[in-house]
Amino acid sequence: PEHLNPNGVVHGAVLFALADTAMGKSTMSVIEEPGVYCASIEVSLRFIRPAVSGRMTATATVVKRGRSIVHLEARVVGDDERLLATSAGTFAILGG
Repeated sequence: PEHLNPNGVVHGAVLFALADTAMGKSTMSVIEEPGVYCASIEVSLRFIRPAVSGRMTATATVVKRGRSIVHLEARVVGDDERLLATSAGTFAILGG
């Protein structure tokens, strides 16, 4: 209930945070250099249907890894596996 907006659905920022976190974790999975980390440069989110309650899961896929930039796509689904949102993101590889 603490994540619901005034319309009674999960606030869009929650879905954004799930997608952003999944893409960050996926970015880190393709970085092998020690002392390197990532940061989101740009993230877009498309809402497909409202999330009313229950568990939500975000998964992300690396579309392309460059030397210093990683492009990704993510999906957020509800506990019924219905698609709630899709996302595209660009992450910077930093440090090292």
